[in-house]
Formats: sequence, C-alpha cells, structure tokens
Amino acid sequence: MILALPQQRRPSLFHDDEPVVRGRALLPEAREPGAYVPKFGDRGIWNFNGVLKRPANVKASMWKVAFSLELEDPYWNLLTREFMMFTFNQRHPVVLKSGVVLGGSGDPRTLAHIASRLRAVARWGSKQGLPAFPGAWTVEDLRQRVVDLASDSTSPETVRGHVSTLRNLAAAEPALSLPWPSGDPWPGQSARSVAKTSISTGLATPAVPPKTWFPLIRAAWAYIHDFAPDVLRADRRLRDLTESARLSMVGIDARLEEWLADPRNEIPVHIPSSDGEPPRANWKLLTILLGYDKANSSAFSDYINPLRKRRRALILNEVAEGRITTHALSGELVQVARSDGSTGPWHPGIDAQALFHLKTALRDAAFTLVVGLSMMRDSEIHEILRDPVVEHYSTPAVASTKIKGTSNRPGKHWWIAEPLVEALGAAEAVSTHPERVFAPIHATKQDGTVDGVDMLEAFVTFVNKNRAWTGLDEIPTTYIRPHMFRKTMAMLTDQFPNSEIATGIQLKHLATRALANASTRRYAASDSDWAKYLSDALDNVKFRKIKDLYERHTAGEDIGFGPGAERVKDAFDQIDATVKARNGDARTADTLLRTTRIHIRFGMLNNCTADQANPVGAVCLENAIVPDGHVGPLDERCRPDRCANSMIGPEHLPIYDAHQRTQLQLINNPSMPACRRDLAERELDITRNVLKMVGGPR
Repeated sequence: MILALPQQRRPSLFHDDEPVVRGRALLPEAREPGAYVPKFGDRGIWNFNGVLKRPANVKASMWKVAFSLELEDPYWNLLTREFMMFTFNQRHPVVLKSGVVLGGSGDPRTLAHIASRLRAVARWGSKQGLPAFPGAWTVEDLRQRVVDLASDSTSPETVRGHVSTLRNLAAAEPALSLPWPSGDPWPGQSARSVAKTSISTGLATPAVPPKTWFPLIRAAWAYIHDFAPDVLRADRRLRDLTESARLSMVGIDARLEEWLADPRNEIPVHIPSSDGEPPRANWKLLTILLGYDKANSSAFSDYINPLRKRRRALILNEVAEGRITTHALSGELVQVARSDGSTGPWHPGIDAQALFHLKTALRDAAFTLVVGLSMMRDSEIHEILRDPVVEHYSTPAVASTKIKGTSNRPGKHWWIAEPLVEALGAAEAVSTHPERVFAPIHATKQDGTVDGVDMLEAFVTFVNKNRAWTGLDEIPTTYIRPHMFRKTMAMLTDQFPNSEIATGIQLKHLATRALANASTRRYAASDSDWAKYLSDALDNVKFRKIKDLYERHTAGEDIGFGPGAERVKDAFDQIDATVKARNGDARTADTLLRTTRIHIRFGMLNNCTADQANPVGAVCLENAIVPDGHVGPLDERCRPDRCANSMIGPEHLPIYDAHQRTQLQLINNPSMPACRRDLAERELDITRNVLKMVGGPR
C-alpha cells in the first residue's frame, strides 16, 4: 500500500482488501459466493451481521462498528482501524510478526466499545485545544484525559475501560503506521488501580427482594399454568378462522342469517373502557366469525348503501337486546377469586388485540420462570431453541448454549423442574421465530431479538395493570435484572435442603477442591432481606422431609443405605419405641422428631448425616483448606462411597445407575484417550462402591 496520509510513518501492515475476520468460523451465508465480509479498507462501517454468529440476546445494531463523527477524520479513522485489527486478530501472521500482544476479544461489541472510547478521546482533545492529530500529544495528555474523565463522575469501570484502551494503543504504537504517544502512560500500575476500582471479595449482584420475588414468581406461574390454556385456545381459533377466511363477500347475507339463527352465536363486542359505556360491536371479529377476511368488515359500515345499512342495523338490534359476548374467541375462561371477594373470569375478553398482548405476557411469564428458577444466564436463555427439553442423566433438562467465557459456544444442559417444562412449552407455542423459543411476538420484527430486562419490566407492569381481573398480588416495581435471579436462586438452593451439590453443578463454578469452591459460596451467600424467610422455611422443609423418612421407616420401607443411614434408622427406632411406650400418637412422634438431634443434610447425590458442629469422620474435611468462617462439611468435596456419614437414599440410585452406564460406555470406546479412560475407571470405581452399599449393581 502506498502512503495515503502525509502523517504516515510507513505503509499500513494491512491491505485495504484484507478481510477483517481472520481465523474464525464464518456463518454459512458468509461463505457463499458473492457474500461480503468487512474489509480493512471499509472506512464507514464494519457490519458483522450475517458474517459471525450473533448471540440471541444481542441486537443487530450492536453487531456493527461505525466509524462516525470524530472517527470520520482520515487520521483517526486509519488509526482506529489498524488498532482494531491488532485487537481482533491476534493470530494474524502480520500481527504475530509485529510482536504486538494485546488482550483482544473475538466479540464485535468490544470493537464498538473501542470506537466509542477513541471517538470520545478525539472529542476531548479538540475541546482541550490539543493538536488535531494525537501523534503530537504526550503521555501526560493521556493521563489528564483519564483524570478529567474520573472528575466527571464517570463510573470507575468505565474509566478502567478507557485506561485499558489507551494502554493497548501505546503497546501497539510501534506497529501502527500513524504516530501515537509512545510509552505506557501508567507504568507499573494496573488499569484497576488507575481507575480506582475497588476489589471486593463479595459479589456486587444483589438478590431479588423477597417482597418482589414471591408475587412475581406466583404471577408468572398463574399465567403459565392457569391462564395459558385459555390464551392458546383463543390463538388457535383465531388462526384457524383467519386461514379459512374468504376474501370475496359473495353470500355474506345468507351466511349472516344462518349465523344469527343459531342461538349459541353471540355478537362479539369490545371490552368497555369505563363503567356505563354502551357495548360496541367488534365488526372485524364478527366478520372473521362469519368466515370472511377482516378486511371485509366494511360490509357492516354505515355508508349510503342499503345492504350494508341493513346488516349493520340487524347486528345493532341484537346488541341492544343483550345478545353479546366478549369471549367469542376463547369461550368460558378460568374463574378466579379477586381481592374484592368476587369471583369471575380472569380476563374481561380476549379479542385479536388483547390476544397479542396476552401472548406477549405469556412469553414474558415464561422468561420470568426460567430466569427465576433455572440458574441460567440471560444469554443462555435467549439461546434456547425449539424442542429444548431433553433427558439428561434420567432427569428433565433444557439444552442450550453457553456463551459467557467461551469462544466455541459449547452446548450445555440445565436440570429443570416440571413448571419450567410447562413454561418453555407456552413460550414455544407463542414464538414466531423459526428456531428460538424467546423471540418477538410480532412476526415482522427484523432481527428477532428481545431484551430480558424489558420482558421482566413489561411483565410486572402487565400483571399490576390487570390485577383487578386476575386477582393476583401486586408486584412492587423494584429494580430487577436477569442476573439478580441467578444470584437469588443460588442463595435459595444453598439455604434449602436437597440442593448443596446442585448449586455447584448448576453455577458451573466447580473450583479446585483446595479453594473449597469459594466462588459458589460467595454467589450463594445469604441476603439480609431473605434471612427471616429462609430461617423458618429451612426448618420447616427439613422437618417435613425428616418426618416423611420417619413415616416410611415405621411403615417398613427402606429409607437409605450406608453407615449414615443406619444411624438415622437407629434414631427413628428409639423414637418409635418411645412413642409406643407412652401410648402416643402422631403428635407425640412429631414432638420427638423436633426435639431429637437428627442431623441430615439432603443432597442430590447423597444425604449427609454429619453433625455440623462436630463433623467427626467427615472425609470431605481430610487434608482440606477450610474457608474462614465455614462450619460443617464441605459439600463439594463429598465422597459418598467412603464417608461414614453418607446416606444413600432410594431417590439417588437412578443417578448412580445412569452414571455407571455412561462410564462403561466411555471405557469401552476404543477411540477414548488413555487419560480420559483412566478418569472414567476411577469414576466407575466410586459408583460401584456406592452401589455395593445397596446390594450390588442394580
């Protein structure tokens, strides 16, 4: 390339016709002949839509890099494009040869952030009266830029991003064709220290307040479980009527007389907007019910046309006599009890317009349940495709794609409960997207993305607006974001029984055992607003499960296997003997169960019977580094096959059976690497040792 700008020190290392995307998997359409991939020489915009896979929750506008405003200047434009090439293509031969090593990213949004920061730097330099081209600036000017940025009440994280960009530019300066102030402006300092961002051992993510959590989850479940059948029934009927509607108005008078002759048919009317408003005929819906396209609703207009006026008068007479309905599409709706003590349908009437809003509410309710109860990230939920529910280790799970922290978008599974299966089914039923479950309800939405924050806020607003009909509790309009639900569910699963191991698995925070899984523990830390709920709920849930075990044991059922189970059985036998000696009843047994020290921590893979205050014999504590303030066993280091406190319940056996079959398949696979086979054999030994407790392989 010849020198294009007088300020250039040397030709650019990149050619104008060189693709911006190197060493990445392109979408199939980008590999077809004639497809356009952004080139280095593109000076206006780099559009990665249709070139690189865009996450489902990212809008098309965020998958573009615009060199607008200050970056339209040829100097800044070329400088920015060169810097982005070094950032975006670390394995490019030219980049490797130059020796420039930057902390790059394969996400086009990173490039958009860089463009925004350099645009702001150029604007700042102009306001400060600095030379038009930054080659004449000094590192002191760059330091002043950050000082001014911090003094403008800019968040420390934003300042940190600017510091990183300016520092990376200094690192790339020797390979740039245009001059830039040389040298690190902040030698020996990290970007975090320059920006004065605090380092916290905790998590900034708050939990959803309980006053919002409970009514929100209950409302979402009501819409999915109670209201969705009515909405989907109305949607199917409207779709069937629309598909079979005739465009021609031929025969409409005969059809109208036939329709009115059936006493079961009622005139559809609009929902009154206020008390005392006279009913208004819904002409479009009436036209569809008669079998004609809604565009033919003009057949009932009051224009100067005898036939039309006759039809209109005929319908209005029927309306005046009270032959009306607001439930023409759905039929009778589910009855609910309202706050004023009355009982009635949960919705005043579902017509085509209300149907659109209700389908949107169903999608938002499904998103609320999934984000609230699955521990999935917002990005992972948006990646859910149709038919997502599968069986994973003999348990229902949802299949999706993990994006955060990965570049190859691996497939993952998240175990889910039955309510989420129902929620995903409702969301899939109203989705118009050919692949995704969560998508805009309106089919003409171009990029097919929806915002998780908007869905949560819209659902809260919709529920509160319609409480008079649905009878649901009001949801406080507090600050809520999708990642807050993940934090809340992590806390709840950590505090409630049956979830200790599930927390580590679902959060994907399986840290090294030496660190005792510190990340998961911070994520699952208790929240002060939830303390009063969790304390009572935890005791009640645990007692119900212990009581169930006691009743099954006294009925002669086998409640578990292993040394821990034997201690629990002995305790139950003593309680049973005491009850019989006192000629007591169930109330006596309950009292003894509450007062007897029975230590059981219910888990997914086993139950731990260790005394939290004195966990004698706990294998998980052998050679372990116990975090400060921790008491009791370390769940993530549990060894059900070795520990004297282990209790294997009947509910755990299907998991071990499935795990044994999986390890055998891996071992018998001739293409399996030796190291992976050794790991599978160790896992198989552990599983078989557990199964020996229950009498051998099942």
